[in-house]
Amino acid sequence: MGTLDIDFVRAQFPAFSEPSLKGQAFFENAGGSYTCKPVLDRLTRFYTQRKVQPYAPYEASRLAGEEMDEARARMAALLGVDTDELSFGPSTTQNTYVLAQAFRQWMKPGEAIVVTNQDHEANSGPWRRLAEDGIEVREWEIDPETGSLNPSDLENLLDDKVRLVCFPHCSNVIAEINPVTEITAIAHAAGAFVCVDGVSYAPHGFPNVGDLGPDIYLFSAYKTYGPHQGCMVIRRTLGELLPNQGHFFNGDVLYKRFTPAGPDHAQIAASAGMADYVEQLCDHHGGPSSGASARGAFVHDLMRAHEVELLQPVLDALKDRNAVRLIGPSDAERRAPTVALAVNRNAESVAADLSEHGIMAGGGDFYAVRPLTAMGVDLGQGVLRVSFTHYTSRNEIDQLLEAFDRVL
Repeated sequence: MGTLDIDFVRAQFPAFSEPSLKGQAFFENAGGSYTCKPVLDRLTRFYTQRKVQPYAPYEASRLAGEEMDEARARMAALLGVDTDELSFGPSTTQNTYVLAQAFRQWMKPGEAIVVTNQDHEANSGPWRRLAEDGIEVREWEIDPETGSLNPSDLENLLDDKVRLVCFPHCSNVIAEINPVTEITAIAHAAGAFVCVDGVSYAPHGFPNVGDLGPDIYLFSAYKTYGPHQGCMVIRRTLGELLPNQGHFFNGDVLYKRFTPAGPDHAQIAASAGMADYVEQLCDHHGGPSSGASARGAFVHDLMRAHEVELLQPVLDALKDRNAVRLIGPSDAERRAPTVALAVNRNAESVAADLSEHGIMAGGGDFYAVRPLTAMGVDLGQGVLRVSFTHYTSRNEIDQLLEAFDRVL
């Protein structure tokens, strides 16, 4: 595999040729990525040439429905699952909330679920609320020093009462990549289903969910270069077991069972642009010519290699600084390029200082109140978070490190 052609990559993102953003280095990708041109083109086409109720026999409507179906089919293939195992919903938080209502109806008092305190609140809060109905909530706790989740600690929480284990592929502040397949195998061996929050991982390469093995995998398209949709994989066995949350007449359609709201037709159609973009990268870099999941895996590895190479110098520059605590591992291979720092003053004010050096970043708790509290971070000051992705250039990393020297 060759190296990522960063000039080709950046040419696919209109933001990089936008005059108003010139000189600004974007380091808040964990909050939402720039949008790639194929997505914007599809969205524009839908709003200008379609924007009608889909699936009717007239031409504009027929094409609208076909574009929506194309997005589901191609994204599901990329993720290594069946087309109807992928649902689009208004957001990952909303999708998780609907899933929790389905489990609320399906589970019995005295049964248990496992959640972590490493998660963003979206994959923790809705599940914890099941305690109101007599469901036991067991917490798989992080190591307060490192922020890591130890799989052997999970084994101690499992017994025949546990129906579901929820954990992140990686945290949005700790960023350590959890061994999804290993954890899923432990949970499945105990008879539990698995829900993985992939929001902070998927921007760094779409995973093959079929190979990874969880029963539910969630991520947000607006962080994977797409529109503001929540993407939710629910494998068939679990999806048909849980009670339908959609209209009663849609109960036999797997991808409609857990999205009760009317879908955003244009954004679903535009989501095919994410698959277009992966295919562009695959072809440009001489990847496999067939097999959506194989092509996706090639691009995933290309993205990750570039990110790891850029991330290690950032971690090296930060890990030994006085008055700065690096949250999560200092080894780039073990984490996503989402770098949270506890500094000795208010993190938002540090982000404001960085902005004067052309660095777009943020400070706060990032809805990760539980992990930051467990690690002893002062929530009043929060953490500074700089996050990047494969379209970040070496020049931007240099700009960031120079800004750190001046501001930290």
